[in-house]
Amino acid sequence: MKPFTIAGIQMRVSATQSNLEMMKLKLDITMHLYPSVQMVMFSELCAYGPLTYYAQEVPGAFEKEMQAMAKKYAIWLLPGSIFEKDGDKIYNTATVINPNGEIVTRYRKMFPFYPFEVGITPGNEFCTFEVPNVGIFGVSICYDMWFPETVRTLAVMGAEVILHPTMTGTMDREIEHSIAQTMAAVNQCFFFDINGLETGGIGCSTVCGPDGRIMYKAGATEEIFPIEIDMERVKRSRELGVMRLGQPLKSFRDNLGDFSIYAPGAKHPYLDSLGPLIKPTKVDKLEKLKKLESEIELPVSVMSYKGDHNDN
Repeated sequence: MKPFTIAGIQMRVSATQSNLEMMKLKLDITMHLYPSVQMVMFSELCAYGPLTYYAQEVPGAFEKEMQAMAKKYAIWLLPGSIFEKDGDKIYNTATVINPNGEIVTRYRKMFPFYPFEVGITPGNEFCTFEVPNVGIFGVSICYDMWFPETVRTLAVMGAEVILHPTMTGTMDREIEHSIAQTMAAVNQCFFFDINGLETGGIGCSTVCGPDGRIMYKAGATEEIFPIEIDMERVKRSRELGVMRLGQPLKSFRDNLGDFSIYAPGAKHPYLDSLGPLIKPTKVDKLEKLKKLESEIELPVSVMSYKGDHNDN
């Protein structure tokens, strides 16, 4: 057995004031109650909420506060994510901090929740990091997991645990549970899907094992849940199969076909026929918009990313 304990913190998130002090309090409580915890993670946009008005520069004061907390308790820390201001662009960025209080890596969300999370620039780099003598961890954020290529890429890079802060307050939360289970199973890894409350989501954080089964599912109240995982389960699953049956990663490796849809410059007439990436609206308005688009030939990007307010 190769144990490692990760605590998820599901807490209320305010959209109008900093949640930083509450995060620090939750960390104090977590480490007082569960001193065996080796890693702690929060939900997406936990510190300052879902408004780009509170975007921060990185590195900055928030990271320094979190670095001090990680060093105080000698833990690995992924303090959710914040909106990062970088020149005239804003990213949704998660930071990974080691037990010495050092920044190990940062990850920018690759799939903002368009057309709702407007004004956010997508990241373009996958993120994995190593916990010495434990294993390889990957980071993804919220809507990223709806695109199976993201988690599969992390698995191919060696990730055995996916750390996935999210901020889902919508009626598709149950669908996300099934996606989390599927991503864990088809990539034969642990999957930590940590959601917030109130402005930060509707809770129901989920932890899945490498066989896709739910190890823990939180309710809709504030919770701190330390989950001890056995990293050997990933190795055995990947070597012997999910429930000693399918071996998807090996099969993917051994049967890598020519996935022409990913080729640079490939044409996708069906996808192009789906229209612009816009919020659903009344049918008559949608028809007018389609007609306007065809007449003036606006690119999809122009039709999709208007606005300066985010309401993911």
